[in-house]
Amino acid sequence: MREWAQTLPIVTADQDLEREFESRLRESSRLAFRVAYGVLRHREDAEDVAQEAFAKAYTSFHTLRDRDRFRAWLVRMTWRLAIDRLRANRRRSAHEQAAETAPDPTVDADVEARERHVHLWAAIDSLPDSLRLVTILAAIEGHDLKEVSRLLRVPTGTIKWRLFMARRKLQEKLRWMTSANV
Repeated sequence: MREWAQTLPIVTADQDLEREFESRLRESSRLAFRVAYGVLRHREDAEDVAQEAFAKAYTSFHTLRDRDRFRAWLVRMTWRLAIDRLRANRRRSAHEQAAETAPDPTVDADVEARERHVHLWAAIDSLPDSLRLVTILAAIEGHDLKEVSRLLRVPTGTIKWRLFMARRKLQEKLRWMTSANV
C-alpha cells in the first residue's frame, strides 16, 4: 500500500503533463500542418511531417522549460523537419504536378483561377526559406508581425523587412500576370 501511495503523485504529474500537451497541441496542430505545407506544397508529406513533429514534441515536451513558447518550439521543429523532407524529396512527382495543373474544360474562369494559383505558389516556392516562411505565416496564415516575430525568435523589424522583400520578389515574378490582364 505504501508503494502505491508513493507512485500516485508521479502518475498524476504525468497525467497533468499529458493533458497540458494535448491542450497545447490542439491549439497548434493546424499551424504545424500549415508550416509543413508551406515548405513542401504536398498535402500528404505535410501531414506526415506534422505528425512527425507532434511525435517529437510529445517525447520531448517534458524537457521544454517555458511551456508558453510551445507554439514557437513546434513551428521551429516542424520547419526543420519539413526542410529535411524537402531535401530528401527534391521535387514532387510528375503525376502530382500534372494533377495540379490539369485544366477544367467546363469553365474558363476555373482554368484561369487554377493557373493563377499554380503560378502564385510556384513563385512563393521559389522564395528563399526565410522569406517563404514569413510570407506563409503573416500573409497567408494571417498572424500579426509580432506573433511571427515571437514564433521565429526574430526581431519584428527583420520580419517586416523579410515580408517587404518577399512581396517585392513576388511582384517581380508575377508582374507578367497583371500586364496580361490589362
